[in-house]
Amino acid sequence: MQVLSVTPEIFPLIKTGGLADVTGALPIALAAKGVTMRTLIPGFPTVMAAFKKKRAVLQYPLLQGGKASVHSVKLAGLELFVLDAPHLFDRPGGPYGNATGVDWPDNWRRFAALSQVGGDIAGGAISGYQPDIVHAHDWQSAMTLAYMRYGKAVGVPSMMTVHNLAFQGQFGAGIFGELGLPAVAMALDGVEYYGGVGFLKAGLQAAWAITTVSPTYAQEIRSAEFGMGLDGLINMRSSDLYGIVNGIDTGIWDPETDKHLVSAYTAGTLKARAPNRAAVEDRFSLDRDDSPIVCVVSRLTWQKGMDILALVIDGIVATGARLAILGSGDAGLEGALLAAAARHRGRIGVVVGYDEGLSHIMQGGCDAIVVPSRFEPCGLTQLYGLRYGCVPVVARTGGLADTVIDANEAAVSAGVATGFQFAPNNGGALLHAMRRLVDAHASPAVWESLQRQGMKADVSWDKSAEKYVELYRSLLSKRVA
Repeated sequence: MQVLSVTPEIFPLIKTGGLADVTGALPIALAAKGVTMRTLIPGFPTVMAAFKKKRAVLQYPLLQGGKASVHSVKLAGLELFVLDAPHLFDRPGGPYGNATGVDWPDNWRRFAALSQVGGDIAGGAISGYQPDIVHAHDWQSAMTLAYMRYGKAVGVPSMMTVHNLAFQGQFGAGIFGELGLPAVAMALDGVEYYGGVGFLKAGLQAAWAITTVSPTYAQEIRSAEFGMGLDGLINMRSSDLYGIVNGIDTGIWDPETDKHLVSAYTAGTLKARAPNRAAVEDRFSLDRDDSPIVCVVSRLTWQKGMDILALVIDGIVATGARLAILGSGDAGLEGALLAAAARHRGRIGVVVGYDEGLSHIMQGGCDAIVVPSRFEPCGLTQLYGLRYGCVPVVARTGGLADTVIDANEAAVSAGVATGFQFAPNNGGALLHAMRRLVDAHASPAVWESLQRQGMKADVSWDKSAEKYVELYRSLLSKRVA
Protein backbone atom coordinates (compact mmCIF):
# COMPACT_ATOMS: atom_id res chain seq x y z
CA MET A 1 0.00 0.00 0.00
CA GLN A 2 1.30 3.43 -0.99
CA VAL A 3 0.27 6.39 1.18
CA LEU A 4 1.09 10.03 0.42
CA SER A 5 1.32 12.12 3.58
CA VAL A 6 1.19 15.91 3.25
CA THR A 7 2.40 17.96 6.20
CA PRO A 8 4.11 21.29 6.98
CA GLU A 9 6.43 19.69 9.57
CA ILE A 10 8.33 16.45 10.07
CA PHE A 11 10.91 15.46 12.68
CA PRO A 12 13.91 15.71 12.53
CA LEU A 13 13.89 18.28 9.70
CA ILE A 14 11.39 20.93 10.79
CA LYS A 15 9.51 21.05 14.09
CA THR A 16 7.50 23.56 16.10
CA GLY A 17 5.49 21.06 18.14
CA GLY A 18 4.02 17.60 18.40
CA LEU A 19 2.79 17.50 14.79
CA ALA A 20 6.36 16.95 13.58
CA ASP A 21 6.93 14.12 16.04
CA VAL A 22 3.82 12.35 14.75
CA THR A 23 4.51 12.79 11.04
CA GLY A 24 8.13 11.73 11.55
CA ALA A 25 7.36 8.59 13.57
CA LEU A 26 4.23 7.30 11.80
CA PRO A 27 5.91 6.42 8.46
CA ILE A 28 8.49 4.30 10.26
CA ALA A 29 5.81 2.51 12.28
CA LEU A 30 3.74 1.88 9.14
CA ALA A 31 6.73 0.46 7.24
CA ALA A 32 6.84 -2.42 9.71
CA LYS A 33 3.26 -3.22 8.70
CA GLY A 34 3.84 -3.25 4.95
CA VAL A 35 2.72 0.32 4.24
CA THR A 36 5.01 2.70 2.36
CA MET A 37 4.38 6.32 3.31
CA ARG A 38 6.01 9.11 1.33
CA THR A 39 5.74 12.57 2.81
CA LEU A 40 5.40 15.86 0.92
CA ILE A 41 6.91 18.75 2.89
CA PRO A 42 7.79 22.40 2.13
CA GLY A 43 11.41 23.18 1.29
CA PHE A 44 12.12 25.37 4.30
CA PRO A 45 15.80 26.36 4.69
CA THR A 46 16.53 23.68 7.29
CA VAL A 47 14.97 21.07 5.02
CA MET A 48 16.88 22.13 1.90
CA ALA A 49 20.14 22.22 3.87
CA ALA A 50 19.69 18.62 4.97
CA PHE A 51 20.26 17.06 1.58
CA LYS A 52 22.90 17.69 -1.07
CA LYS A 53 21.81 15.69 -4.08
CA LYS A 54 18.67 16.90 -5.80
CA ARG A 55 16.57 14.79 -8.11
CA ALA A 56 13.65 16.76 -9.50
CA VAL A 57 10.65 14.55 -10.23
CA LEU A 58 8.21 17.38 -10.98
CA GLN A 59 8.72 20.91 -12.33
CA TYR A 60 6.49 23.99 -12.13
CA PRO A 61 7.36 26.96 -14.39
CA LEU A 62 4.89 28.96 -12.28
CA LEU A 63 3.47 27.95 -8.88
CA GLN A 64 1.83 30.69 -6.84
CA GLY A 65 4.16 33.37 -8.14
CA GLY A 66 7.42 31.65 -8.99
CA LYS A 67 9.30 28.62 -10.23
CA ALA A 68 9.13 25.45 -8.18
CA SER A 69 10.23 21.84 -8.29
CA VAL A 70 9.61 18.68 -6.33
CA HIS A 71 12.55 16.49 -5.31
CA SER A 72 12.51 12.86 -4.21
CA VAL A 73 14.73 12.45 -1.14
CA LYS A 74 15.51 9.76 1.43
CA LEU A 75 16.60 11.05 4.83
CA ALA A 76 16.65 9.61 8.35
CA GLY A 77 14.67 6.56 7.28
CA LEU A 78 12.00 8.73 5.67
CA GLU A 79 10.93 8.86 2.02
CA LEU A 80 10.22 12.48 1.13
CA PHE A 81 8.95 14.69 -1.64
CA VAL A 82 10.36 18.16 -0.98
CA LEU A 83 8.69 21.18 -2.57
CA ASP A 84 11.50 23.56 -3.49
CA ALA A 85 9.83 26.94 -3.99
CA PRO A 86 12.27 29.62 -2.76
CA HIS A 87 9.82 32.48 -3.31
CA LEU A 88 7.51 30.83 -0.77
CA PHE A 89 9.68 28.98 1.73
CA ASP A 90 13.26 30.33 1.66
CA ARG A 91 12.83 32.84 4.48
CA PRO A 92 14.37 33.55 7.88
CA GLY A 93 12.43 32.90 11.07
CA GLY A 94 10.08 30.01 11.69
CA PRO A 95 8.00 28.07 9.18
CA TYR A 96 4.95 30.31 9.61
CA GLY A 97 6.32 33.72 10.54
CA ASN A 98 9.31 35.98 10.93
CA ALA A 99 11.85 36.00 13.74
CA THR A 100 9.53 38.03 15.96
CA GLY A 101 6.71 35.51 15.56
CA VAL A 102 4.50 37.57 13.24
CA ASP A 103 2.78 35.35 10.66
CA TRP A 104 3.71 35.82 7.03
CA PRO A 105 0.80 37.60 5.29
CA ASP A 106 0.99 35.18 2.35
CA ASN A 107 0.68 32.00 4.39
CA TRP A 108 -2.48 31.23 2.46
CA ARG A 109 -0.45 31.27 -0.77
CA ARG A 110 2.41 29.21 0.67
CA PHE A 111 0.21 26.38 1.89
CA ALA A 112 -2.17 26.55 -1.03
CA ALA A 113 0.92 25.81 -3.14
CA LEU A 114 1.86 22.86 -0.92
CA SER A 115 -1.68 21.54 -1.16
CA GLN A 116 -1.90 22.07 -4.91
CA VAL A 117 1.23 19.99 -5.38
CA GLY A 118 -0.20 17.34 -3.05
CA GLY A 119 -3.33 17.22 -5.20
CA ASP A 120 -1.25 16.98 -8.39
CA ILE A 121 0.84 14.08 -7.01
CA ALA A 122 -2.36 12.34 -5.93
CA GLY A 123 -3.55 12.68 -9.53
CA GLY A 124 -0.47 10.97 -10.95
CA ALA A 125 1.73 13.99 -11.79
CA ILE A 126 4.94 12.13 -10.84
CA SER A 127 5.78 9.43 -13.38
CA GLY A 128 5.80 5.97 -11.83
CA TYR A 129 4.15 7.01 -8.57
CA GLN A 130 0.47 6.75 -7.72
CA PRO A 131 -0.61 6.80 -4.08
CA ASP A 132 -3.46 4.56 -2.97
CA ILE A 133 -4.35 6.92 -0.10
CA VAL A 134 -3.64 10.58 0.65
CA HIS A 135 -3.28 11.59 4.31
CA ALA A 136 -3.26 15.33 5.09
CA HIS A 137 -2.34 16.92 8.43
CA ASP A 138 -3.80 20.14 9.86
CA TRP A 139 -4.87 23.29 8.03
CA GLN A 140 -1.59 23.84 6.19
CA SER A 141 -2.14 20.63 4.19
CA ALA A 142 -5.93 20.40 4.28
CA MET A 143 -6.52 22.06 0.92
CA THR A 144 -4.80 19.05 -0.69
CA LEU A 145 -8.13 17.27 -0.36
CA ALA A 146 -10.00 20.14 -2.02
CA TYR A 147 -7.59 20.12 -4.96
CA MET A 148 -8.15 16.36 -5.20
CA ARG A 149 -11.92 16.72 -5.02
CA TYR A 150 -12.05 19.26 -7.81
CA GLY A 151 -9.24 17.75 -9.89
CA LYS A 152 -7.92 14.54 -11.35
CA ALA A 153 -7.63 12.73 -8.01
CA VAL A 154 -11.32 12.87 -7.08
CA GLY A 155 -11.44 9.06 -6.89
CA VAL A 156 -8.40 8.65 -4.61
CA PRO A 157 -9.33 7.95 -0.96
CA SER A 158 -8.26 10.65 1.48
CA MET A 159 -7.88 11.18 5.20
CA MET A 160 -7.73 14.41 7.19
CA THR A 161 -6.03 14.30 10.60
CA VAL A 162 -6.78 17.15 12.99
CA HIS A 163 -3.96 17.68 15.45
CA ASN A 164 -5.48 20.88 16.86
CA LEU A 165 -8.86 22.21 15.74
CA ALA A 166 -8.06 25.67 17.11
CA PHE A 167 -5.81 26.38 14.13
CA GLN A 168 -8.01 26.50 11.04
CA GLY A 169 -6.40 28.61 8.30
CA GLN A 170 -9.18 31.14 7.73
CA PHE A 171 -8.66 33.77 5.03
CA GLY A 172 -10.69 36.40 3.22
CA ALA A 173 -12.77 35.60 0.17
CA GLY A 174 -10.47 37.73 -1.98
CA ILE A 175 -7.88 34.96 -2.19
CA PHE A 176 -10.22 32.47 -3.86
CA GLY A 177 -9.53 33.67 -7.40
CA GLU A 178 -5.82 32.86 -6.97
CA LEU A 179 -6.28 29.31 -5.67
CA GLY A 180 -6.85 27.78 -9.10
CA LEU A 181 -10.05 26.04 -8.04
CA PRO A 182 -13.29 26.04 -10.08
CA ALA A 183 -15.97 28.57 -9.13
CA VAL A 184 -18.21 25.78 -7.82
CA ALA A 185 -15.71 25.20 -4.99
CA MET A 186 -16.61 28.55 -3.38
CA ALA A 187 -19.71 27.11 -1.76
CA LEU A 188 -20.89 25.96 1.65
CA ASP A 189 -20.10 22.33 0.81
CA GLY A 190 -16.73 23.34 -0.61
CA VAL A 191 -14.08 25.75 0.70
CA GLU A 192 -16.33 28.65 1.73
CA TYR A 193 -16.34 29.34 5.46
CA TYR A 194 -18.22 32.25 7.05
CA GLY A 195 -17.91 34.25 3.85
CA GLY A 196 -14.20 33.57 3.41
CA VAL A 197 -12.03 30.58 2.62
CA GLY A 198 -11.43 27.95 5.31
CA PHE A 199 -8.48 25.66 4.64
CA LEU A 200 -9.19 23.17 7.43
CA LYS A 201 -12.92 23.35 6.80
CA ALA A 202 -12.30 22.48 3.14
CA GLY A 203 -10.29 19.43 4.15
CA LEU A 204 -12.92 18.26 6.63
CA GLN A 205 -15.57 18.64 3.95
CA ALA A 206 -13.66 16.73 1.28
CA ALA A 207 -12.00 13.97 3.31
CA TRP A 208 -13.23 10.40 2.98
CA ALA A 209 -12.33 9.94 6.66
CA ILE A 210 -11.48 12.35 9.49
CA THR A 211 -9.22 11.41 12.39
CA THR A 212 -8.13 13.16 15.55
CA VAL A 213 -5.23 12.16 17.73
CA SER A 214 -7.20 10.68 20.62
CA PRO A 215 -10.65 9.09 21.08
CA THR A 216 -11.75 11.59 23.74
CA TYR A 217 -10.80 14.58 21.57
CA ALA A 218 -12.80 13.08 18.70
CA GLN A 219 -15.87 13.27 20.91
CA GLU A 220 -15.02 16.65 22.45
CA ILE A 221 -14.84 18.44 19.08
CA ARG A 222 -18.45 17.48 18.41
CA SER A 223 -19.44 19.93 21.17
CA ALA A 224 -19.79 23.70 20.91
CA GLU A 225 -17.19 24.10 23.69
CA PHE A 226 -14.40 22.33 21.81
CA GLY A 227 -15.69 22.46 18.21
CA MET A 228 -14.27 25.92 17.52
CA GLY A 229 -17.15 26.76 15.17
CA LEU A 230 -16.76 23.54 13.19
CA ASP A 231 -18.83 21.28 15.44
CA GLY A 232 -21.80 21.43 13.05
CA LEU A 233 -19.72 20.11 10.15
CA ILE A 234 -17.97 17.56 12.36
CA ASN A 235 -21.28 16.22 13.65
CA MET A 236 -22.53 15.99 10.07
CA ARG A 237 -19.46 13.87 9.30
CA SER A 238 -19.58 11.92 12.58
CA SER A 239 -19.90 8.53 10.85
CA ASP A 240 -16.51 9.21 9.22
CA LEU A 241 -14.83 10.45 12.43
CA TYR A 242 -12.23 8.36 14.27
CA GLY A 243 -9.97 8.97 17.26
CA ILE A 244 -6.56 7.27 17.19
CA VAL A 245 -4.23 8.14 20.04
CA ASN A 246 -0.68 9.16 19.15
CA GLY A 247 2.35 7.11 20.04
CA ILE A 248 5.93 8.25 20.53
CA ASP A 249 9.20 7.18 18.96
CA THR A 250 10.41 4.75 21.62
CA GLY A 251 13.80 4.61 19.94
CA ILE A 252 14.43 8.29 20.57
CA TRP A 253 12.59 8.36 23.90
CA ASP A 254 14.19 5.47 25.80
CA PRO A 255 15.69 6.09 29.26
CA GLU A 256 17.92 3.04 28.87
CA THR A 257 19.72 4.42 25.79
CA ASP A 258 19.02 8.18 25.81
CA LYS A 259 22.30 10.00 25.16
CA HIS A 260 20.88 13.27 26.51
CA LEU A 261 20.67 11.81 30.02
CA VAL A 262 23.45 12.07 32.56
CA SER A 263 22.53 8.59 33.77
CA ALA A 264 20.59 5.90 31.88
CA TYR A 265 18.16 3.68 33.79
CA THR A 266 15.27 1.21 33.55
CA ALA A 267 12.15 0.48 35.56
CA GLY A 268 14.29 -1.91 37.57
CA THR A 269 17.02 0.65 38.27
CA LEU A 270 15.07 3.77 39.25
CA LYS A 271 17.76 4.85 41.71
CA ALA A 272 19.96 5.56 38.67
CA ARG A 273 17.70 8.56 37.97
CA ALA A 274 19.46 10.42 40.80
CA PRO A 275 22.24 12.03 38.67
CA ASN A 276 19.60 13.34 36.26
CA ARG A 277 17.71 14.81 39.21
CA ALA A 278 20.88 16.55 40.37
CA ALA A 279 21.40 17.93 36.85
CA VAL A 280 17.89 19.42 36.91
CA GLU A 281 18.55 20.98 40.32
CA ASP A 282 21.75 22.54 38.99
CA ARG A 283 20.26 23.80 35.73
CA PHE A 284 17.23 25.39 37.41
CA SER A 285 19.05 26.52 40.60
CA LEU A 286 16.75 24.47 42.81
CA ASP A 287 17.36 23.57 46.43
CA ARG A 288 18.77 20.10 46.99
CA ASP A 289 16.33 18.15 49.15
CA ASP A 290 13.95 15.20 49.01
CA SER A 291 10.85 17.13 47.98
CA PRO A 292 9.35 16.24 44.57
CA ILE A 293 10.46 18.17 41.49
CA VAL A 294 7.53 18.83 39.17
CA CYS A 295 8.42 19.94 35.67
CA VAL A 296 6.66 21.85 32.92
CA VAL A 297 7.78 21.42 29.30
CA SER A 298 5.31 23.42 27.26
CA ARG A 299 4.35 26.36 25.15
CA LEU A 300 3.37 29.04 27.63
CA THR A 301 -0.14 29.73 26.36
CA TRP A 302 -3.77 29.90 27.45
CA GLN A 303 -4.56 26.60 25.71
CA LYS A 304 -1.86 24.86 27.73
CA GLY A 305 -3.37 26.20 30.98
CA MET A 306 -0.24 28.08 31.91
CA ASP A 307 -2.28 30.98 33.31
CA ILE A 308 -3.97 28.51 35.68
CA LEU A 309 -0.56 27.29 36.79
CA ALA A 310 0.68 30.86 37.28
CA LEU A 311 -2.43 31.72 39.33
CA VAL A 312 -1.77 29.00 41.94
CA ILE A 313 2.01 28.72 41.72
CA ASP A 314 2.51 30.12 45.23
CA GLY A 315 0.13 27.48 46.53
CA ILE A 316 2.06 24.75 44.69
CA VAL A 317 5.25 25.86 46.43
CA ALA A 318 3.35 25.78 49.73
CA THR A 319 2.58 22.07 49.18
CA GLY A 320 6.33 21.44 49.38
CA ALA A 321 6.90 20.74 45.70
CA ARG A 322 9.59 22.36 43.58
CA LEU A 323 9.00 23.48 39.98
CA ALA A 324 11.28 23.35 36.92
CA ILE A 325 9.73 25.15 33.96
CA LEU A 326 10.95 25.07 30.34
CA GLY A 327 8.98 26.92 27.69
CA SER A 328 8.17 30.11 25.85
CA GLY A 329 5.10 31.83 24.50
CA ASP A 330 2.89 34.59 25.85
CA ALA A 331 5.07 37.40 27.17
CA GLY A 332 2.75 38.03 30.10
CA LEU A 333 2.93 34.39 31.19
CA GLU A 334 6.69 34.31 30.79
CA GLY A 335 6.89 37.38 33.03
CA ALA A 336 4.54 35.92 35.64
CA LEU A 337 6.53 32.69 35.90
CA LEU A 338 9.87 34.52 36.05
CA ALA A 339 8.46 36.74 38.82
CA ALA A 340 7.36 33.64 40.72
CA ALA A 341 10.86 32.21 40.38
CA ALA A 342 12.25 35.43 41.82
CA ARG A 343 9.83 35.20 44.77
CA HIS A 344 10.67 31.57 45.45
CA ARG A 345 14.38 31.20 44.81
CA GLY A 346 15.43 27.61 45.12
CA ARG A 347 11.87 26.36 44.79
CA ILE A 348 11.04 27.48 41.24
CA GLY A 349 13.38 27.62 38.26
CA VAL A 350 12.44 28.90 34.80
CA VAL A 351 14.26 28.57 31.47
CA VAL A 352 12.57 30.57 28.71
CA GLY A 353 12.94 28.91 25.31
CA TYR A 354 13.14 25.34 24.11
CA ASP A 355 16.00 22.89 24.47
CA GLU A 356 15.45 19.34 23.19
CA GLY A 357 18.29 17.86 25.24
CA LEU A 358 17.18 19.62 28.41
CA SER A 359 13.63 18.34 27.93
CA HIS A 360 14.99 14.78 27.97
CA ILE A 361 16.99 15.43 31.15
CA MET A 362 13.86 16.88 32.81
CA GLN A 363 11.82 13.79 31.97
CA GLY A 364 14.67 11.63 33.25
CA GLY A 365 15.30 13.58 36.44
CA CYS A 366 12.06 15.18 37.60
CA ASP A 367 9.58 13.27 39.71
CA ALA A 368 6.47 14.47 37.89
CA ILE A 369 5.29 16.53 34.93
CA VAL A 370 2.21 18.73 35.03
CA VAL A 371 0.03 19.28 31.94
CA PRO A 372 -2.93 21.55 32.86
CA SER A 373 -4.19 22.09 29.29
CA ARG A 374 -7.67 23.50 28.74
CA PHE A 375 -7.91 21.19 25.74
CA GLU A 376 -5.33 18.73 24.48
CA PRO A 377 -5.98 16.73 21.29
CA CYS A 378 -3.45 14.12 22.41
CA GLY A 379 -0.40 15.49 24.14
CA LEU A 380 3.03 13.91 23.95
CA THR A 381 4.83 15.19 27.05
CA GLN A 382 2.69 13.00 29.33
CA LEU A 383 3.61 10.00 27.15
CA TYR A 384 7.30 10.87 27.51
CA GLY A 385 6.67 11.16 31.25
CA LEU A 386 5.15 7.68 31.43
CA ARG A 387 8.07 6.26 29.48
CA TYR A 388 10.62 7.93 31.79
CA GLY A 389 9.00 7.35 35.17
CA CYS A 390 8.17 11.05 35.42
CA VAL A 391 4.64 10.78 36.81
CA PRO A 392 2.07 12.84 34.85
CA VAL A 393 -0.38 15.26 36.51
CA VAL A 394 -2.95 16.08 33.83
CA ALA A 395 -6.23 17.85 33.21
CA ARG A 396 -9.01 15.38 32.42
CA THR A 397 -9.40 16.30 28.76
CA GLY A 398 -8.62 14.89 25.31
CA GLY A 399 -5.68 12.55 25.01
CA LEU A 400 -4.58 13.34 28.56
CA ALA A 401 -7.68 11.56 29.86
CA ASP A 402 -7.09 8.65 27.49
CA THR A 403 -3.47 7.95 28.42
CA VAL A 404 -3.13 8.49 32.20
CA ILE A 405 -4.79 6.26 34.82
CA ASP A 406 -5.69 8.33 37.88
CA ALA A 407 -4.15 7.33 41.21
CA ASN A 408 -7.46 7.02 43.03
CA GLU A 409 -7.65 4.63 45.97
CA ALA A 410 -8.95 1.70 43.91
CA ALA A 411 -6.37 2.11 41.13
CA VAL A 412 -3.52 2.41 43.62
CA SER A 413 -4.71 -0.69 45.50
CA ALA A 414 -4.92 -2.61 42.24
CA GLY A 415 -1.46 -1.42 41.22
CA VAL A 416 -2.63 0.04 37.89
CA ALA A 417 -2.40 3.81 38.52
CA THR A 418 0.07 5.80 36.41
CA GLY A 419 -0.55 9.44 37.37
CA PHE A 420 -3.03 12.05 38.54
CA GLN A 421 -6.01 13.52 36.71
CA PHE A 422 -7.91 16.62 37.81
CA ALA A 423 -11.18 18.28 36.88
CA PRO A 424 -12.63 20.81 36.48
CA ASN A 425 -9.68 22.59 34.96
CA ASN A 426 -9.19 25.36 37.48
CA GLY A 427 -6.68 26.41 40.08
CA GLY A 428 -8.42 24.70 42.98
CA ALA A 429 -8.51 21.31 41.23
CA LEU A 430 -4.88 21.66 40.13
CA LEU A 431 -3.79 22.46 43.69
CA HIS A 432 -5.70 19.44 45.00
CA ALA A 433 -3.93 17.22 42.47
CA MET A 434 -0.56 18.62 43.54
CA ARG A 435 -1.34 17.86 47.18
CA ARG A 436 -2.24 14.30 46.19
CA LEU A 437 1.07 14.08 44.34
CA VAL A 438 3.10 15.31 47.32
CA ASP A 439 1.31 12.83 49.62
CA ALA A 440 1.97 9.95 47.23
CA HIS A 441 5.61 10.95 46.84
CA ALA A 442 6.01 10.67 50.61
CA SER A 443 5.31 6.93 50.30
CA PRO A 444 8.21 5.31 48.38
CA ALA A 445 6.23 2.13 47.71
CA VAL A 446 3.30 4.02 46.20
CA TRP A 447 5.53 6.32 44.18
CA GLU A 448 7.66 3.54 42.73
CA SER A 449 4.49 1.67 41.78
CA LEU A 450 3.26 4.74 39.85
CA GLN A 451 6.61 5.05 38.10
CA ARG A 452 6.95 1.40 37.17
CA GLN A 453 3.36 1.06 36.05
CA GLY A 454 3.77 4.11 33.79
CA MET A 455 6.98 2.72 32.34
CA LYS A 456 5.14 -0.54 31.52
CA ALA A 457 2.50 1.31 29.48
CA ASP A 458 2.64 0.76 25.72
CA VAL A 459 3.19 4.30 24.42
CA SER A 460 4.73 3.13 21.13
CA TRP A 461 3.20 3.59 17.70
CA ASP A 462 2.53 -0.12 17.21
CA LYS A 463 -1.17 -0.32 18.15
CA SER A 464 -1.99 3.09 16.71
CA ALA A 465 -0.21 2.32 13.43
CA GLU A 466 -2.29 -0.86 13.14
CA LYS A 467 -5.46 1.22 13.55
CA TYR A 468 -4.34 3.54 10.74
CA VAL A 469 -3.69 0.52 8.52
CA GLU A 470 -7.17 -0.82 9.25
CA LEU A 471 -8.69 2.54 8.37
CA TYR A 472 -6.64 2.81 5.17
CA ARG A 473 -7.88 -0.63 4.14
CA SER A 474 -11.48 0.31 4.82
CA LEU A 475 -11.12 3.40 2.61
CA LEU A 476 -9.62 1.32 -0.18
CA SER A 477 -12.55 -1.08 0.04
CA LYS A 478 -14.92 1.87 -0.44
CA ARG A 479 -12.98 2.89 -3.53
CA VAL A 480 -13.34 -0.62 -5.00
CA ALA A 481 -17.01 -0.68 -4.08
